[in-house]
Amino acid sequence: MLRSVAMAVCLVLSGAWAAAQNQSSADFTASSTTPASDTTPLPKPVKTYHDGSLRDIDAIGNRKVGCDRGLGNWYSIEKQIEMGQQYSHQVESTTKLITDPEITEYVNRIGQNLVRNSDAQVPFTIKVIDTDDVNAFALPGGFFYVDSGLILAADNEAELAGVMSHEIAHVAACHLARENTRGQLMQLASIPLIFVGGGIGYAAQSLAGFAIPMGFLQFTRGFESEADFLGIEYLYKAGYDPGALTAFFEKIKTLEQHKPGTLAKAFETHPQTPDRIEKTQQEINTLLPPEPLYKLDTSEFQDVKERLAILENRHRIDKTHGGDGPTLRRASQSNPTGDSAGDSDDHPTLKRRDGSSDSQ
Repeated sequence: MLRSVAMAVCLVLSGAWAAAQNQSSADFTASSTTPASDTTPLPKPVKTYHDGSLRDIDAIGNRKVGCDRGLGNWYSIEKQIEMGQQYSHQVESTTKLITDPEITEYVNRIGQNLVRNSDAQVPFTIKVIDTDDVNAFALPGGFFYVDSGLILAADNEAELAGVMSHEIAHVAACHLARENTRGQLMQLASIPLIFVGGGIGYAAQSLAGFAIPMGFLQFTRGFESEADFLGIEYLYKAGYDPGALTAFFEKIKTLEQHKPGTLAKAFETHPQTPDRIEKTQQEINTLLPPEPLYKLDTSEFQDVKERLAILENRHRIDKTHGGDGPTLRRASQSNPTGDSAGDSDDHPTLKRRDGSSDSQ
């Protein structure tokens, strides 16, 4: 009898939670429709929104994107910051960080600009991990880590910013807290009735433990799609070409096809399926008013990328030269700083709507 009552309570709560989730993402999924005929539909005109919804670009920073306390999210902002801080200590105790001030300052500046153009309600702490992995991840409360391999794999600043905007969207929408809340709701049927009778808060407190952070970064497909959607908005709001996000994921897929297994771990926490890429591009075409010019690249990004490559090569040499093997030197060496007369322009590369690029 007690188990039946507990099951009933769980079903009611699960239904309420699902309703809350559907409400929070209604604006985001509204345009995902299938044409009635087999003919290719004409491109939909861009429609602007001024209703405070997830589609209202001008309301970014003042919108409700899923962090409100309720059945969809049991964790306050303060609790999420506390959890993120704890996990950041775990991450930094098991990884090596890039400490070069030019590299870290640049990556932090790019990230903070995206944060200012997002719905995030927490300050961000952004650091670079010294690893060949092509990835990035953000913990609850704004603790954000960018792998050095991601910087080296990006062709331009907009691609790096695109991946970072996707991760910022996860934090802005409190996806980790909402994912964990759903997991707790699914477990309520196995909790003794006395716990349920004592209040949902007590039951939630007894289940408040998280697994290791990376395990909880594997969000549901719905949350990943929502991060794609919000990410392109933040990228656009910051002045970048929003198509850089889909372009980078498509490039990653191509690299994996040419060298199977070399990038198997790349973005394993949020795999980009063809339909997600197509849907994201559709959102760009129908939601974001085209700008005459987008920021695509800067000479500073290329300088930082080259500086990072030199630093990474030095680390590899230090690891391989254990004293047993010979030290080799090439007959001629290239300029280690990469300076040239043509690289002195600090102005960004701008992309026109027709796809051409200008350096100004």
